[in-house]
This record gives sequence, structure tokens and C-alpha cells, in this order.
Amino acid sequence: MVTLIILLFLLGYFLIAFEHYININKAAVALLTGVLCWVVYAFSADKEVIQVQLGTHFGEISGILFFLLGAMAIVEFIDAHDGFDFFAEQITTSNKRSLLWIICSLSFLLSAILDNLTTTIVMVTLLRKLVAEKEDRMLFIGMVIIASNAGGVWSPIGDVTTTMLWIGGQVSAKNIMVTLLLPSLVSMLLPLLVISLKINGEVQRRPISIDSTNIKAKPFQRMLFFVFGVGVLISVPVFKSITHLPPFMGMLFGLGVLWLLSEIVDRSKDEVEKDVSSVLYALRKVDMPSILFFLGILLAVAALQSSGLLVMLSTKLNTCIPDLNSRSIAIGLISAIIDNVPLVAAAIGMYPLDLFPMDHYFWEFLAYCTGTGGSILIIGSAAGVAAMGMEKISFSWYLKKISFLALIGYFAGAIVYILQHYFLGN
Repeated sequence: MVTLIILLFLLGYFLIAFEHYININKAAVALLTGVLCWVVYAFSADKEVIQVQLGTHFGEISGILFFLLGAMAIVEFIDAHDGFDFFAEQITTSNKRSLLWIICSLSFLLSAILDNLTTTIVMVTLLRKLVAEKEDRMLFIGMVIIASNAGGVWSPIGDVTTTMLWIGGQVSAKNIMVTLLLPSLVSMLLPLLVISLKINGEVQRRPISIDSTNIKAKPFQRMLFFVFGVGVLISVPVFKSITHLPPFMGMLFGLGVLWLLSEIVDRSKDEVEKDVSSVLYALRKVDMPSILFFLGILLAVAALQSSGLLVMLSTKLNTCIPDLNSRSIAIGLISAIIDNVPLVAAAIGMYPLDLFPMDHYFWEFLAYCTGTGGSILIIGSAAGVAAMGMEKISFSWYLKKISFLALIGYFAGAIVYILQHYFLGN
């Protein structure tokens, strides 16, 4: 039983990691892997025990999925009202260095408010409007991946793995923001400084022309829903602190408020016009394959945990790599090859809160390493995979042009975090 579950899990990992080479959607693989792992486990354990374990795990998984669903719907709703086009109108420089710093700064900040995947999608779309030359645009996008992943790490809603740790009670919102802001910033700034020394000149810009007949929302509605939408996302940690309810409740509450507001504001519109700017429209545009991917992979990891495999792996890992720093850094490097979501899910299952309580050094460093380590290879993060698909960036190009920059930023941020902890106690 144990051997078969491990083989199924490893096969699923392989197919997910090489999704773009074998042309099999990773959501399908994740769902099959998750269910099959539980099927194998079901044939070798007490049925009543399995029912209790599965129910417990599914309750925790549902909280993560509903949180992501709400967040994605809000972002799609803002986009439906052209809220993100605001940035395209404000950026006027053509200088490569200036534009690169602006784009990376925006990516770093936006990913902390939204999430790294959404930010990457928004910034790639923005760069298509701003930079005409393909090679220049790919270089900018490579830095967007690094900046978005770094920016998402220090925010409880910026990266799925940090969100998982926050929802699971491994880290608190305030502490993760305080302790990881500087290391995350360094992991972006060092690559940015290096690449700034290599580029010069002007980018060939594409003119931004906004045709008022194509804008789905009036200027007032555009800004109203942008402010309210981003405000809802930012207020989720506050909601959790006040009510002590799970974060997904705050996200769903915010989605409901936004939905009610849109119904009131848009009630004078005809049905056709209302349909393309409603929350229902945003829900239809949510990336459901990503939601199902997380469901499948989290189910698979839950099966490993329930069967006792993660406890065995934890013991082995502790024996081979007893030092917490080395262990976290190693896990971060692995996340460049294997998606960081299952890695963090496995770590949560391997290390109970009795061993490492909330805001323990290990959880914070794990959040940093798995979040920024995924930038080292383009397939190591959702942000990288999204950019790869949108701009047709090859694995080899990214490895040649961006991977070393991401690697030095990763180790620089890790060193800063370790020094910060030992000298400042943060």
C-alpha cells in the first residue's frame, strides 16, 4: 500500500512538472492523483477511520479553495470594469531602466495586495501595451516573475503557500509581514540592480489608445469598483483579527458586499450591459482548472498524511538535514522544480503545531524559501507558468537569462532573513 501510494504520487508529480511538454493539463493529473491515493489507502485501512480523516481534511481544504475562489472572482470583477487599465494610462516613461524599476515595484506591491499569479497576468497584459520589442518584453516579464513571487511571500494573501500557512495557523498576518518584508525585498532588489547595469536605451513603445466606446464601465464606476475591490482584499486579515473566523469567511463576506454594491449601482443598465460587468460574469471567468488543481494536489497530500507517510518522511528529513536553515533552503530549491503548493502542504502535514507553534522561525523561513525559490525556474511557480503560456517564453530562454538572477536573489534574501533573526530577533 505504502509503495503504491508513493508511486502514484511521484507519477502525478512528474506529469504536473512536465505539463507543457506532455500536453496534459495538470488539473486533470492532480485530481486523478488525489483520488487514486485515497482509493489505495481505502483498501488498506478501517473504513470508519478513513471517513473521519477525509471529512477533516476536506473541511480544511474547502477553506483554502473558497478563499481562492472569492479572491479570483473579485479580481476578475475589477478587471471587468477596466480597473487595472489605470496603470497603463499613468506610465509614460520609455527609458528601459526607469520602466523596469516601475514595473518591478508595481509587481512587488500589487502581488502583496492581490496575489502573485493575478499580478503576473495583469503585468504581462500591461507590458504588451507598453513594450513592442519581443526580447525586451520577455526580459521585463522575467523580472516580473521574480518581483511578483517576492512580493507575494510577505503578505498573507499574496501567495497561495503563505495563505495556506496563514489559514492553517502556522503564521499570523502581522508577524509574517514584519519578518519577511526585508528578505523578500532584497530577493527582488539584487536581481533588479544586476540587470539594471546591463540594460540601457529606450523601449519601443506601443501607443495606448483607449476608445471610450470599448470601456465597459464609466470612469466613476471604474474607480469605485477598483477601490472597493482592492479594499475588500486588503481588509480580509482585519476581518480575521476582529471576528476570529477563518479567512475564507472574510473573503466571501467581501465578495457578497461587492456583489450587492454592483447590483445597486448597475440596476439601471439593461440585461446585456449588466451581464458583462456583474459578479456572475466574474465568477464565470474564474480559472476553475487552477482551483481543481489545488483540490487534487491537497487531497493527494492529505492521503500521504493520513497514511502516515509524511511522518516517516519528516523523520528521514530531520535525520538527513537536522539544521532548520539548510532544510528550509533545500525545500525552497526543490520548489523550483516541483510546485510549491504540495511542498508546503506536505510540510504542514509533517510538522505539527505542537512541534513548531505559530510564528515559529521555521514556518516563516519556509514561506520565504518556497515562495521565492519557485522563481529559479519558470515552471517553479504559478506566476512563471502563467507568463510562459501567455508570452510563449521557453524553458531554456528563462534558464539562460533569468534563473541565475533569481538564484542570487533567493540566497541573498535567505541570508538577510537568518541575520535578521539572530541579530534583531525578528
